[in-house]
Amino acid sequence: MPPAVRPVVLGVAGGSGSGKSTVVREVCRILGEGTASVLHHDSYYRNLAHLPFAERAARNFDHPDALETELMVRHIRRLLEGASVEVPIYDFSSHTRSARTTLLEPSPVVIVDGILVLADEGLRATMDLKVFVDTEPDIRLLRRIRRDVLKRGRTPASVIAQYEATVHPMHQEFVEPSKRFADLIVPEGGYNRVAVDRVATRLTALLAERNVDASA
Repeated sequence: MPPAVRPVVLGVAGGSGSGKSTVVREVCRILGEGTASVLHHDSYYRNLAHLPFAERAARNFDHPDALETELMVRHIRRLLEGASVEVPIYDFSSHTRSARTTLLEPSPVVIVDGILVLADEGLRATMDLKVFVDTEPDIRLLRRIRRDVLKRGRTPASVIAQYEATVHPMHQEFVEPSKRFADLIVPEGGYNRVAVDRVATRLTALLAERNVDASA
């Protein structure tokens, strides 16, 4: 059954390590528990289980083709219709999808997070508010090394090699140009309280407008 009020969709893009996750976490905190559902583009990496591990590891994971974005678009549309979705679980150490999924329920705000979410026309078409998190390259690289070593079982050398081979070139080709589609730019990520508050305020206003329309 369709929801009484169509949810608001927020897209949050920016380079790897830019602070998108902090922005999303802070926006969710400001909006309040149960107000927002978060869809991570990273969950939709294509399953490479059919390939030998060496071939999987050599893939360019920073190119848009590495992601099953069409499935993510379908999931967003289902959430907008008031239905729950089964979000894939991706194993970054093996480059495969788990047989399990995560059930995501619809909510008043749907946040779509990922480096390439503003680079895809289909994803942009679902969004009511588009945000780009803009952070200096050296800071992004340091954050990526820390994250991939601690959370994804990588070595610093492998992270740096991947950054030079694909992350930086793909950022220049796809991520940075997508900034032109943003409605709001957040410098330095979630530590920019003024910008994060502005995003949350705009979302609150959009929700209020839809509630007024629905009750009219």
